Amino acid sequence: MRQGLLVLVLVLVLAAGSQVQDWYPRESHTLNWNKFSGFWYILAVATDAQGFLPARDKRKLGASVIKVNKVGQLRVLLAFSRLKGCQSQEVILRKDGKKPVFRNTLKGVKAFQVLSTDYSYGLVYLRLGRAAQNYKNLLLFHRQNVSSFQSLKEFMDTCDILGLSKAAVILPKDASCAHTILP
Repeated sequence: MRQGLLVLVLVLVLAAGSQVQDWYPRESHTLNWNKFSGFWYILAVATDAQGFLPARDKRKLGASVIKVNKVGQLRVLLAFSRLKGCQSQEVILRKDGKKPVFRNTLKGVKAFQVLSTDYSYGLVYLRLGRAAQNYKNLLLFHRQNVSSFQSLKEFMDTCDILGLSKAAVILPKDASCAHTILP
């Protein structure tokens, strides 16, 4: 009886683990990085990193500029309202040969992955950290400074799957920080 219970628990754990893994999409061969490139507003953020976002009254829209440097390499510029005001950071990411992500572990970017896009919006999973530290971030990119109901719903549904629902924030419409990196 005890052995049967152990087998049942093991099967349930493996099934649950494979469902979560299956959810993470593999990079679509149809994702056109040249089409995805360009300026994006960051309208919503969900993160498990403590202190990433400033107090509510100091938050502003974020922004990103994505550019294909060469095959298998992206230049990503991000601007966010942080504790010390608007801050931007640029990083060159390289395609991982085994996983559907871009990364630069020397700069603390363990994964940059587009989970979903129609090129007017994008859901971007960003995993940051060094050594054993890992921080999950989900970003809602949009070409305009307003989002559709459908893209917000997809953002919140994905937050649920990633366990980031309580950390999800829709950013206020103040685009002054975002406009600091306009191309």
